[in-house]
Amino acid sequence: MLGNKYGLITGASRGLGMEMAVALAESGLSGITITAAPGSDETIAEIGDELEQAKATLTKAGAKVSAVLSDVGVAEDCKRAVESHMDTFPSLDILINNAGKAGRYANLGDTDNDISSHDLAGVSAIIATNLSGPYFMLHHALPYMRRLSRGRIINISKRTESMHRRAWTPYGPTKAALEAATIAWAESLAETGITVNTLSPGGAVNTKFGTGAITGHGIDPQTIRPMTVWLASSDSDEFNGCRFVADRWDPSVTTTEAALGCQESQIFPDPERDTPLKKAWF
Repeated sequence: MLGNKYGLITGASRGLGMEMAVALAESGLSGITITAAPGSDETIAEIGDELEQAKATLTKAGAKVSAVLSDVGVAEDCKRAVESHMDTFPSLDILINNAGKAGRYANLGDTDNDISSHDLAGVSAIIATNLSGPYFMLHHALPYMRRLSRGRIINISKRTESMHRRAWTPYGPTKAALEAATIAWAESLAETGITVNTLSPGGAVNTKFGTGAITGHGIDPQTIRPMTVWLASSDSDEFNGCRFVADRWDPSVTTTEAALGCQESQIFPDPERDTPLKKAWF
């Protein structure tokens, strides 16, 4: 399905990023670059080891793998990640903006904190990673992706209802902004064969964030696999500027039917302007 295609996934040494990378590798992706950076409670050495372990897992899944230590909140790191990918592989067909920083960077783990108690350096880090990061990655990836007749950009988002929950600010608002950016980018690339869509796992994911974790509850991170593969494939050619929720996937129907069952109308009103994004609102 994905033979002779090459992808780059940010924040892919574990969790959702790792699950998406494995799914693409098992679906025939020829090569993949994974990136990661240490959280506030981790060391570079720890993340380096984690990247090497992820690289070994993905190699067993059938793909050629490159691993890059890169902080997406830093523009030069994004440039280096893309250039490293292009030094290793012949093309960049799929970009998945998955790397993210959670609300704990701002509220320091106390969800009852009001904004006056937030750590402002943490607030800046969340915005840099979750919003500036995808912008930086697209900025540096796009010149290479434009060489192709088709390409895929998948921005990882979150459940709509929790975007404005007080305990999640500014994490939730950065994802709402990413949804708006997705629509803008999709419109600007509408005639290029490059599509831009968002994918939400559907809720809190049972995975590790730095040394913290959601355990004993939450969505299995493997839930995101089928929708990722479908969005990366040619089956999604007609979908641009759309939003999908992974945990609605129904394995008992065809993949196209399952994907349509995962689609939500965009979180913003249908625009008054003419738009080429015919499937984004319904």
